[in-house]
Amino acid sequence: MSKAVIGLTGPTGAGKSTVAAVLRGLGCTVVDADRVAREASGNQEYRSAVRQAFGDSVFRKDGSLDRQALAKAAFSSPENTGKLNAATHPAIIAECRRQLRAARSGPCRAVILDAPLLFESGTESLCDATVAVITPDAYRLKRIMARDGIPEEAAKARMSAQHSNSYYQKRADYLFDGSTRLEVFRTAVASLLDQILRGLNEKA
Repeated sequence: MSKAVIGLTGPTGAGKSTVAAVLRGLGCTVVDADRVAREASGNQEYRSAVRQAFGDSVFRKDGSLDRQALAKAAFSSPENTGKLNAATHPAIIAECRRQLRAARSGPCRAVILDAPLLFESGTESLCDATVAVITPDAYRLKRIMARDGIPEEAAKARMSAQHSNSYYQKRADYLFDGSTRLEVFRTAVASLLDQILRGLNEKA
């Protein structure tokens, strides 16, 4: 039987990766769009599209992609974030489709499409249900600074280049609070997964 595909998204620093890790531990297969993107960065077609959008400044002297420089350029404004998405999404989406098809026939409870740009890229159409992880901005700011080792100003710039929580609240089928206490985090994610699968079974 083909497994359900659940789209998982949310802004940077919200806790989406932690939710994905818990879902993997609960028996789900996770297709990580960010990992797909990193692997695609070695593809000549991908690099050419990035070079056309941002020039040589995001590449090292040896011709390899400087991901840190690209992130700085892409997150400097909503317009530049859009440029990166337009340049790289086609290759990333094609590979995500391939991995989802393979995972749906495998031995798992559900397939999770972990995609920061789930709605922006249109890949929610590949999903049976969608979940957005949202967290108060103050929590996100601290997490981004600690995770990436960047100052407050740079962290705020990344946040401002992304959508607010209301964007996800309007679009997602389910919401998860990424500031949930660690001691009950796994239980809360497990409860949400049960709720989603139960709802999909009732619709079938």
